[in-house]
Amino acid sequence: MNGSPPPVHGSPLIDALRNNAVLVCVGAGGVGKTTISASLGLRAASGEGRSSLVCTIDPARRLANSLGLSELGNEETRIGLDVFEQARVPVRAPLHAMMLDMKRTWDELVERHAPLEARQRILDNRFYQTLSTRLAGSQEYIAMEKLCQLRARSDYDLIVLDTPPTAHALDFLDNDAARWLLAPALSAGKFGLRMLNRGGSYALKTISRFTGTAMLEEMSSFMLSLSALNESFRDRAREVRDLLAADLTSFVLVTTPNPERLDEVVHFHTLLQQNKMSVAAIVVNRVHPAPTDEQFADTRRVPEPLRSRVERTMEEMRALSVHDAASIADIQRECDPTPLVLVPSFERDVHDLGALWHTSRYLVGDAIVPAGPPIEEAPGSRAP
Repeated sequence: MNGSPPPVHGSPLIDALRNNAVLVCVGAGGVGKTTISASLGLRAASGEGRSSLVCTIDPARRLANSLGLSELGNEETRIGLDVFEQARVPVRAPLHAMMLDMKRTWDELVERHAPLEARQRILDNRFYQTLSTRLAGSQEYIAMEKLCQLRARSDYDLIVLDTPPTAHALDFLDNDAARWLLAPALSAGKFGLRMLNRGGSYALKTISRFTGTAMLEEMSSFMLSLSALNESFRDRAREVRDLLAADLTSFVLVTTPNPERLDEVVHFHTLLQQNKMSVAAIVVNRVHPAPTDEQFADTRRVPEPLRSRVERTMEEMRALSVHDAASIADIQRECDPTPLVLVPSFERDVHDLGALWHTSRYLVGDAIVPAGPPIEEAPGSRAP
């Protein structure tokens, strides 16, 4: 189904959707990054006419299902025209999606960069097979590696990356990404080598109770083989950093209006600024809208005893909106001048293309969350 997008009232994300080549969605776990990422990619393709790819590391099937697919894999999959037609969403450019297969991407990285004589030893090593998906920082590193690959070899107008929801989600901004990626394993490898050289030492016997001598040998062999890749890791880390700092790359920081999230979002925002990364907007997701005057008027026309129950519900809705307004005021104050974009809390989960399109209307300003009290008057706000 072809069609033109509805008129846009204005949003800081419009420029990003129209002009950026890469959008990186970051934030803590459980704030709705995958939904926001998919909505941005959909809006770029359907609303702005830009061919787009949404790349997620979320193993849950909700992204695939919301895009009308049974599953997503490590290769880009185009969303069919029939899915757009059924959802009555306009089609102006192709939309693709994929889910990052970490193990496969790590293997591809080793196959491309490891010397021929070390390649198979690394791939067959049991320590590598475990740590290629579980080492602290490995998700973040390989997500950025995949982003660089996609940017270099694809002709998408826009790539939207949904980053890992872990405590290490911004570690890739480190000036020497290879250091934080390899340091834990390097230390362990050196330790293992020293212990093995000491033969029957008490320390070796103690560690072997938990890891086994064979595991220490595997770890040491892995680290010796991996040393040949150190320079390649550092080169790729520099490429990643250059891409993230490029003029056509922006970050979208996703959070919720929960006071417990304030420190997290401020930390993310500060780190991005310190690393001179462009932040297009902070998306405050799952905001409780304030009841409208019309809703209160309708409530007064409801006969008793139902009216009392409806009135209590409306007051609860208003209290939630006031609470959210206070949190939003804190975020705005702490992260000024980065603009905020509000997305409401929906009654049902976002589970199909139509719901993603509806979400995107709030991202670009076609729809506005009914506000609570004015931000400067929001109760509970922190003093500047």
